[in-house]
Amino acid sequence: MSLLSLPLAVLLLGGPAAAPAAAAENGEWAVYPAASQLGSRPYFYLSADPGGTVGDQVTVANKTAAPLSFLLYGADAYNTERDGGFAVRTRQEKQTGAGAWIKPARDRVTVPPHSAVTVPYTLTVPADAEPGDHPGAVVALDERIAKGSGGSVALGVQRAVGARVYLRVGGPTVPALGVEDVTLRQDRPLVPGAGTSTAVVSYTLHNRGNVTLSPRVALKAQGLFGRTLLARDLDRLPAELLPRQKIRLTERWTGSPQLDWGELTLTATAKGVRESAGVSFLALPWLPLAVLVAGGTAGVLGLRIRRRRTPST
Repeated sequence: MSLLSLPLAVLLLGGPAAAPAAAAENGEWAVYPAASQLGSRPYFYLSADPGGTVGDQVTVANKTAAPLSFLLYGADAYNTERDGGFAVRTRQEKQTGAGAWIKPARDRVTVPPHSAVTVPYTLTVPADAEPGDHPGAVVALDERIAKGSGGSVALGVQRAVGARVYLRVGGPTVPALGVEDVTLRQDRPLVPGAGTSTAVVSYTLHNRGNVTLSPRVALKAQGLFGRTLLARDLDRLPAELLPRQKIRLTERWTGSPQLDWGELTLTATAKGVRESAGVSFLALPWLPLAVLVAGGTAGVLGLRIRRRRTPST
């Protein structure tokens, strides 16, 4: 996922959350927790109480035939707006969570060709830190600046690879999930039966708690007299919805009704939480309805005109 900051574009690489765990790499270098066997520990899973400090080690492996130099830093994680994927803040952005608490023993490292360097780091949790999950990453940013393209403007491009950090701060954990701002946009043929109607359901999924959730969402639509028009589980969801994050999602409903009145409901569930929200809809064949209304209006006007022209006796 490309993260742009004025003249600098940073590419953060790492497998999607739904994929099997593996060391983050881009083919030239990899970043992963120090372990006795490569890939046996792809992510950092840490826990600490407020005011506590934990230590660990990160390994940066150079897979190329030339030495590579990197900047090492901690970064906060967030869900991307596009698909809810796991992403981290750039070095230029302000870090307020795990990214601010991670301190590598060295902030610069040069890795020889086909070699790896392991660097210790500490993570110090402030005494006033909120309990719950604080995801982040230890990032190795390539110091080289390559030429990129941003439309008609040339951009400097830097690439980074980050090893995820899943930190839990001790204290009460409160899972909370919200379904917000549900909307329905309908697209129907002008003449009923002349084509297939579709509808686009849009909604916001909001993690209002302090722990990471793996949400599931069910979509149900009911028409007149409680008839079930649609019932299915949605699959285009983030594997992880991070604390205090919200994402906007859409779902297409092919074959939506062309003449009906009902209710559409989204039900989101995760471990320990369940939340629903919905929106009412009215499906009418607008062209026949407009013709009917126009015809009725013309009939009423014609009747009034005839009454005015008829002499009273």
